[in-house]
Amino acid sequence: MRRYCLALDLVDDQEKIAAYERYHQQVWPEILDSIRDAGVDQMEIYRFGNRLFMIMEVTDTFTFEQKAGSDQANPKVQEWETLMSRYQQVIPGTGPGEKWVLMNKIFSLK
Repeated sequence: MRRYCLALDLVDDQEKIAAYERYHQQVWPEILDSIRDAGVDQMEIYRFGNRLFMIMEVTDTFTFEQKAGSDQANPKVQEWETLMSRYQQVIPGTGPGEKWVLMNKIFSLK
């Protein structure tokens, strides 16, 4: 099992943040299926202000490239992503076409 942590910002608007959270209380079943089908066993999203932090636990066969390809081919995922982009903004320093950015682990208590 591998774990990835990613970050993204929301538009700093309380109404949009509330709407984004409401959508995530009832994520469309097709989106949940696409996440699981890609090899994501567990996913959590946390928020502080307008900053989001995602933790993903994935299978050994999971790849971000494969997930991106599946997402591009799935009209329902594209519809969800278009809807969510109304609420999201990239973190400064994010590359072209990126939204969620992979964070580097700098500490582990083992």
